[in-house]
Amino acid sequence: LNKPEWYLTQVLMWIGNHSKFLDDKIQPILDKAGSSVNAGLEFSRALVMLILEKLAADIPCLLYDDTLFCHLVDEVLLFERELYSVHGYLSSLPSCMHILSEESCFQRWLTVEKKFALQKMDSMLSSEAAWISQYKDITEVDEMKVPDCAETFMTLLLVITDRYKNLPTASRKLQFLGLQKELVDDFRIRLTQVMKEETRASLGFRYCAILNAVNYIATVLADWADNV
Repeated sequence: LNKPEWYLTQVLMWIGNHSKFLDDKIQPILDKAGSSVNAGLEFSRALVMLILEKLAADIPCLLYDDTLFCHLVDEVLLFERELYSVHGYLSSLPSCMHILSEESCFQRWLTVEKKFALQKMDSMLSSEAAWISQYKDITEVDEMKVPDCAETFMTLLLVITDRYKNLPTASRKLQFLGLQKELVDDFRIRLTQVMKEETRASLGFRYCAILNAVNYIATVLADWADNV
């Protein structure tokens, strides 16, 4: 259960190792017979169906172990990325995202994603470098003087988007968007709390850093507004 990468990597190797044989030897036979079947895709689809069976059996066993469940989700997402980008798999075919979209699994994924995102926010705001810009010494890069915590937070949101963007239904994606909105609001509250501590020194370093953070986040969210 703690090594889903073993069978996921094995399937990717089988797909890669057989592609030339399927293209050179099997596909011409299918073409000659007037069949519309793509040998490589059909081979990949059959192997993915085996993975779906395996996942359906494994997930109930690790649903309440945060570490194992997170590791499984991470490995499945890496597998999916390679399956589509390297092996030309089609989104119309069965995929692991359908398993991750099933109610009990999906709700657990959302819960764990939120838990780890909040932990990340705790650590980024308690860091000594939280209010310092990574690029403070490079003027042309750092026009907005973005503090480290704001940049790390937006990267966190971007990573979450990247993880859920291939979910098969819009309703599931919207639930993840709801989580991201919660996180933005949580971050806003945290910034407000820090700002209240700094009101006596409104031209101080940290107060200015908070204003820069808010400006940066608002600008990036506006840029993302075109992303359906």
